Amino acid sequence: MYMEQTVEQVVIKRDGRKTCFDLIKIRSAVLASMKSIHVEDEAFLDDILIRIVNSLPNDEELTIDEIQQTVENVLMKSTYPDVARSYIEYRHDRDAVRENVTDMTKSVQKLLEKDKTVVNENANKDATVFNTQRDLTAGAVAKSYALKYMLPKHVSNAHLKGDIHFHDLDYSPYHAMTNCCLIDIKGMLEKGFTIGNANVESPKSIQTATAQIAQIIANVASSQYGGCSVDRIDEILGAYAKRNYEKHEQEASAWVVPEKQKEYVEEKTRKDIYDAMQSLEYEINTLYTSNGQTPFVTLGFGLGEDWFAREIQKAILTVRLGGVGKDKHTAIFPKLVFSLKRGTNLEANDPNYDIKLLALKCSAKRMYPDVLSYDTLTKLTGDFKVPMGCRSFLPAWKNENGEFVNAGRNNLGVVTLNIPRIAIQSGGDQDKFWEIFHARMQTVKDALLFRLNRVREARPENAPILYKYGAFGKRLHDGDSVDQLFNKERSTISIGYIGLYEAATVFYGGEWETNSTAKDFTLSIVKSLKEYADDWKDKYGYWFSVYSTPSESLTDRFNRLDREKFGVIKDITDKEYYQNSFHYDVRKKITPFEKIDFEKEYPEFCSGGFIHYCEYPKLVHNTKALEAVWDYAYDRVAYLGTNTPIDKCYECEFEGEFSPTEEGFKCPNCGNTDPEKADVVKRTCGYLGNPMKRPMVHGRHVEISKRVKHMELRDE
Repeated sequence: MYMEQTVEQVVIKRDGRKTCFDLIKIRSAVLASMKSIHVEDEAFLDDILIRIVNSLPNDEELTIDEIQQTVENVLMKSTYPDVARSYIEYRHDRDAVRENVTDMTKSVQKLLEKDKTVVNENANKDATVFNTQRDLTAGAVAKSYALKYMLPKHVSNAHLKGDIHFHDLDYSPYHAMTNCCLIDIKGMLEKGFTIGNANVESPKSIQTATAQIAQIIANVASSQYGGCSVDRIDEILGAYAKRNYEKHEQEASAWVVPEKQKEYVEEKTRKDIYDAMQSLEYEINTLYTSNGQTPFVTLGFGLGEDWFAREIQKAILTVRLGGVGKDKHTAIFPKLVFSLKRGTNLEANDPNYDIKLLALKCSAKRMYPDVLSYDTLTKLTGDFKVPMGCRSFLPAWKNENGEFVNAGRNNLGVVTLNIPRIAIQSGGDQDKFWEIFHARMQTVKDALLFRLNRVREARPENAPILYKYGAFGKRLHDGDSVDQLFNKERSTISIGYIGLYEAATVFYGGEWETNSTAKDFTLSIVKSLKEYADDWKDKYGYWFSVYSTPSESLTDRFNRLDREKFGVIKDITDKEYYQNSFHYDVRKKITPFEKIDFEKEYPEFCSGGFIHYCEYPKLVHNTKALEAVWDYAYDRVAYLGTNTPIDKCYECEFEGEFSPTEEGFKCPNCGNTDPEKADVVKRTCGYLGNPMKRPMVHGRHVEISKRVKHMELRDE
């Protein structure tokens, strides 16, 4: 039972902010200290709280230090002095952690000591190579500097405590960098662009076009910190494939008999298209950006219906099916997103249905492509476009001429709210939950406004490829304000969230998914997030969106901080991870159809970023089963990914799912653990990753195996 709050005093926080005294926070801290030494005594807890309240100074304003000193003194005089020691040790450890995170020397020392929480934070960064090490070092300094000197104190404190997460602190706000984007590839290819000392003209063939795209991607990825996407690449490249076709027509008219000319031209052009798409795949997978990783890039395709677009679609899928390298392993990048559309490729009588069948085969063997449902996505976001990176979506937006524009738009960053913590702190009282929620949203707002104002300070010359040479659509000049590319709702800035499952579990238990009241509670959370986003959009003129945060390391970080603060709580902190966004509890076995039906309502309120996943056994010989799910999903969810075992052992030729171990993964057939003799591919963040070659956060492969088919949990 909770005591009624008996003190109406103002508390001065460490960052100078003032808030109301909250006895529940003290109760939670004392209870966590009790649990840490296995003390279960409700009467003791109630008595201690009364003593603490009676021992507090009678001043109108209290400082955090005064409150903590009072708690320590009362506990030390109690029948359980070990609880006091636990409380003091926890406070000391938290202060030390806070100091270490903001101490640049200690941050760099972590890298030199190869601290796994730092070097393994990103599953697609190889921390053993020099350019990655240099980036990690610079990132550690930037992060410490930003937390100590740049962010508003209350925002920095909220991040350090784990109330919120200010994403990508190793890049922003130290630099005024943007997050993810849809590159205006069409405009850049048509008008030309400049990279370094090269003024690049419009390409005259599809091979040159794809070579230019690879260079554009590398430079864009080095000028921002998030993923980048190329939308409708089949339709864009169709114009350049046509130039190859016309060239071969001239050859054929001179050297080929008339009745064979069309066949000759098509075959030569088809070969050019395949070679171009194969080169693009290899080039992207061999690129390294300035931050030491392969660009996180997504290619969207599937809607083009002419001969050129169809051939490009088939080439993209055939190249991916074939694999890369001498072992023909699964390519990690680019992420492929295939667009499904009724009347184009969804049903057997549609003109591109044959390409859908190829996409099914590819998804079953290589896990990509993921699929977009044209009609559902258009309904959700106002028009159709692929995500920026893995899951961040733009709303419909029209330029001054009333034309829909997507290419060249971007996202300015994310701040994520720790929803489970609010539920835990409420102690099972929903009125208290909403009180804390609304207070914490003010901190989220301040963090996002700081992020927004910082990125507006960029100058065109800081990132020429983005601002001056067309990646962001408009071409600015030195001295121009970059804000014209962000304001009037052209860009998004995102409110992230995590852990709806755990939040509902606090109030309704761990099996709440079939409880409509519990689900309505989780929906009310995302509805409230959207209400805040809409209100801030109207007030500030920028598109605040709600984003279902992917969380490679954040799912661990929030849970770890809450476990330290509140102890081990069944179905909440005991799992050592938090469930990503609105997803169904990954420990439960349900059908893909049930999962789709459960999750389909959430994206209406978080259309700024979302994805659904379904889990399957090996599907290479049963693509009809996968097609049944795609078809079922079409009118229900907008964005669907395939998780299926596609690991391969090159020692014994086993294909299926490798077994997780403490050190990594091993072939269940022959025991092979050599990463050079195996291809182990899992989703690590909406993108794919190879955990044998890039260790996961903390290296917890056994724990990961419990949700290995749900690796979307592990992205930041």
